[in-house]
Amino acid sequence: MVEGNRVSRISVRGFAVASATAVTTVGAAVGVASGDDGSANDLEVVAADASLLVEIPAAGNAQLHTTSLSRQAETQDHAAESATRKSAEESARKAAAEKASAKKEAAEKAAAEKAAKEKAEQEAKEKAEREAELAATRSEARTDISPPVQSSYTKAEIQAMAKQIVGGGQYQCFSTIVERESGWNHTISNPSSGAYGLMQALPGTKMASAGADWQTNPATQIKWGLNYMNERYGSPCGAWEFWQANHWY
Repeated sequence: MVEGNRVSRISVRGFAVASATAVTTVGAAVGVASGDDGSANDLEVVAADASLLVEIPAAGNAQLHTTSLSRQAETQDHAAESATRKSAEESARKAAAEKASAKKEAAEKAAAEKAAKEKAEQEAKEKAEREAELAATRSEARTDISPPVQSSYTKAEIQAMAKQIVGGGQYQCFSTIVERESGWNHTISNPSSGAYGLMQALPGTKMASAGADWQTNPATQIKWGLNYMNERYGSPCGAWEFWQANHWY
């Protein structure tokens, strides 16, 4: 028998006996016809052979082997399908995560842009309001006020001129700057820079635009200083805000 195939050792005693019987019958007939008396011996031999085990292939085992291979193939197919499904699910999860991240970034960017826009609008509004407020309180130099020229002036006299020319709304800011720049001395000169007068104008000749007597007349200096603050900072209070941050104006 072939070793590669599984076989079953099956006792076919009944089959052998039946076969032996048939052979014996045939032998007997032949013996009778030939006159041979050895039929008994033939019967014994056949009978003895009937006790042998005959190996025949087991067809059922081949079917089991085929079924096993089919099941293995099915298992491999299921495993492949499961791996493919898991890969697709992972790809979908990553795509969804990336989409959500991009959506979040876009929302954050839009929110930041909106906040920046609102801030800019608010700052512009506040600036406009501040400028309007400054314009409402802005004091123009009173050119019609011309105190009599004196050879000397006290601090109180110069401050009284300033109150008339500047006006009450901006006078305090104006006064604070003058106090720090010159101490209300209209003839003081800075030996280092050459700045001159109440406002410490640099150079002092700038004040000639307000009057030729800028060196001796504090009223002329006050008018020039007020116009300078209005033009450069919007008002004396605007100039004072700048001075506090920089210590010059």
